[in-house]
Amino acid sequence: MRVLFAAAAAIVLASCSESLAPISKQVEAPPAPITGRQAFQYMYGSSRMWATDSMPLTIRSLNVPEVKLEKGKAGGWEVIFVSEMKARARTYTWSALEAEGLHKGVFPGQQESWRGSGPNQPFSPALLKVDTTEALDVATKAAAAYLNKPGERPPVGYLLEYEKATRFPNPVWRVMWGGTVSSAEYTVTVDATTGKVVGHD
Repeated sequence: MRVLFAAAAAIVLASCSESLAPISKQVEAPPAPITGRQAFQYMYGSSRMWATDSMPLTIRSLNVPEVKLEKGKAGGWEVIFVSEMKARARTYTWSALEAEGLHKGVFPGQQESWRGSGPNQPFSPALLKVDTTEALDVATKAAAAYLNKPGERPPVGYLLEYEKATRFPNPVWRVMWGGTVSSAEYTVTVDATTGKVVGHD
């Protein structure tokens, strides 16, 4: 009987000591930015579920102040996909976290009518061989005179587009020191297939 009591007491003590052990909390990693091509790949599969013939029209970085910027990366991205079969366009976004106007991860937006008659045209994903990290490298060299001037520089933004009937035979990355093409302090245009600088201003 004493043996049974001693065994029971040992079990109770063991269970108490286990319950008093400190519980280790998993620390969530800070939200990380990603490159333009990574963002495109995340969204492309979702767009193909919407339309089997979906093709990218534009890829644009989004400024998410809560996400620390890294070279050639952004905390949010927007891709406009189009479908000739549906004659529709649909905007998808990716964000590293919940933010104003953005949902964490891949999120499909509303559909709009699309005719394909504008200057911007869809392009094959196979032409997207140069990522934003590489585009920033060559753009930084081309923008040396601008970057060497005194003063602070605005955050870098990225826009990928393909304009029909222009001097650019492939889609191009516009690496912009500023928010948009029209408001940027300086822009370098990089061929997204060859990685060569094809313009800057």
